[in-house]
Amino acid sequence: MITTILTAMLIVGIVGLFIGVFLGAAGIRFHVEADEKEEAVLNALPGNNCGGCGFPGCAGLASAIAKGEAPVNACPVGGEETGKVIAGIMGVEEVAGTKKTAYVACQGTCDKAGVDYAYTGIEDCRMLSFVPNGGAKSCEYGCLGYGSCVKVCPFDAIHVVDGVAVVDKDACKACGKCVEVCPKHLISLIPYDAPYMVACSSKQKGVDTMKACSVGCIGCGICKKNCPHEAVTVESFCASIDPEKCQGCGICEQKCPKKSIQAH
Repeated sequence: MITTILTAMLIVGIVGLFIGVFLGAAGIRFHVEADEKEEAVLNALPGNNCGGCGFPGCAGLASAIAKGEAPVNACPVGGEETGKVIAGIMGVEEVAGTKKTAYVACQGTCDKAGVDYAYTGIEDCRMLSFVPNGGAKSCEYGCLGYGSCVKVCPFDAIHVVDGVAVVDKDACKACGKCVEVCPKHLISLIPYDAPYMVACSSKQKGVDTMKACSVGCIGCGICKKNCPHEAVTVESFCASIDPEKCQGCGICEQKCPKKSIQAH
């Protein structure tokens, strides 16, 4: 009996020794040298793994930067300061980037937007595409107000106020998660210092927009006609402002008969 036990212990010991030697040899044979720059870049990144850079998390971005496949300021969360640190690690000059923030192109609050019926059900904007008119609000292009964008924001930068999502541009890191989740495509990333924006996304004719919302853009073109910098265009009955051309004179806001244009 004792002999059997000792024999079993010996066999287990030999097998364990063999496995240890095999794993050690394999580790040496297949060892991959760590890229010191990649590790340094990864340590410089904020670690949110939000995917706002377009890569699979901070590790993916660090690898891309180390290989020269992404700019040193590609992290929207870290911003300019992180870009400077990474530029130092990579030994390159930082490329100046435009600070961005998310913007919700709608101001159809409860007192301004009409409602066609009382909705009771799952409070998720994405699910409302299955109900009549895509939601209870009269404007089929307006913010539904059930906060799918709020739920995915990792920075607590967006909240629903009086039935409409509102972005805190100082808290926003422009990761783009809210942009991706909005079923109405109302949210976009714009320059942080954009002077004025059209707070409407309606593509309905003016007469229909006026029935649905008191502050909806009716596509009248008055803003376009009065803009001295040709920064305003009107397409599909809705105006839009080019932030790069806009000089912040405010004439468009003053002339808009529906107050659809807001200072940002």
